[in-house]
Amino acid sequence: MRISVSSDMDEHVARSLVAELNRRGHEVVPHGALSPGDDPQWAACSQAAAREVAEGTADQAVVCCWTGTGASIAANKVPGVRAALCTDAYTADGARRWNDANVLALSLRLTSEALLREILDAWFAASASEDAEDRANVELVGRLDVGRSTN
Repeated sequence: MRISVSSDMDEHVARSLVAELNRRGHEVVPHGALSPGDDPQWAACSQAAAREVAEGTADQAVVCCWTGTGASIAANKVPGVRAALCTDAYTADGARRWNDANVLALSLRLTSEALLREILDAWFAASASEDAEDRANVELVGRLDVGRSTN
């Protein structure tokens, strides 16, 4: 799987994330502080990673900032992106299952290496629900993007 990863800081959790995704066999496309010369601002690098998902050049993305909140907000401004800030495995599972989230947002401050692995395990093990009500909600969220600018 091709996964875009962004972080506004080149620090331990962000580097561990890239290493763990590579270890799992994913192709990682780094953005922000993880890619020399990129704009490291959380809004810019989160948007860059999310755009790759929306454009279909990445299967999913993981966006990071200190709390994860700014990264998730910026990613969700990209039409077609459903970013979820996950601080535990249960939330990651639910985000994929019920919300068909395609971008995972993580807090660099709250996420330990052990928790990172648990969140990634749950994220990659879950798949989108086929339940009609869940699908209808995801489709409604998609219609909220209509008319929205991609700038």
